[in-house]
Amino acid sequence: MGKIYLVLFVMAVLGCAFLVIRNLEKKRQQRRADLHKMRLNPEQREELGNDFVLYTRLPENLRDDLEGLMHVFIEEKIFEPCGGLEEVTPHMQRVIAAQACILLLRSPHHYYSKLRSILLYPEAYRAPGQHGAEDVRLGESWGTGSVVLSWGSVVAGGRNADDGHDVTIHEFSHQLDQADGAGDGVPILKSNGAYHAWAAAFKPAFDLFQKRVESGKRTVLDDYGAENPAEFFAVATETFYEKPEQLKKRYPELYAQLVSYYGVDPETWT
Repeated sequence: MGKIYLVLFVMAVLGCAFLVIRNLEKKRQQRRADLHKMRLNPEQREELGNDFVLYTRLPENLRDDLEGLMHVFIEEKIFEPCGGLEEVTPHMQRVIAAQACILLLRSPHHYYSKLRSILLYPEAYRAPGQHGAEDVRLGESWGTGSVVLSWGSVVAGGRNADDGHDVTIHEFSHQLDQADGAGDGVPILKSNGAYHAWAAAFKPAFDLFQKRVESGKRTVLDDYGAENPAEFFAVATETFYEKPEQLKKRYPELYAQLVSYYGVDPETWT
């Protein structure tokens, strides 16, 4: 009889825990829905547009969705000043959130569920590299729940929307790539067929790109993308948003896969 009571007690505890978790999740989803309805005021929009030009090119419906996503992002993530930066101001938070959330507009996502904090330095920072040496970095993405950025690079990337370089978009595309636990250039896709189509487009494009870089030929993609498939995906994502016409012309199959994954076509924004 004692064992039966113990089993019943455990079942009751588990049942209560399930109800508590379900109630908390319900409240979180309701809070997110409320935040999604929030919009920036005209002054905030003007300030954001100055430091993130792509925001000004969005169709109105996408702009509204982006502002809603930004409010969720800012509430749920922690912004930590580093390297002598006194604070991460609300404007800084909005600029980073906008660049991060533009990747979520129409793609399957969980609000970067593994991400907990954004560490922000004022400028480029030093971090331990290979063999004990220090590297100067502009940003990095950790699979353990953090993204590190330098504010100077965030603004430089946001203000120039046509050069194919945006460190925030780059690092947050790594977060999408790392969501399944492996930073391998393949984010979580919708189906087995989607994975096959992704590989059929990305591998030939990556192989061709590496050959062009090795031979010293210029390409629409930054050479850093030749490092590995993860960096290729991140560089391709930057280029997708900032040089859509050139990327589509040079790598049409790759571009089509990015349109399918992100659910938007930046070429139409211009």
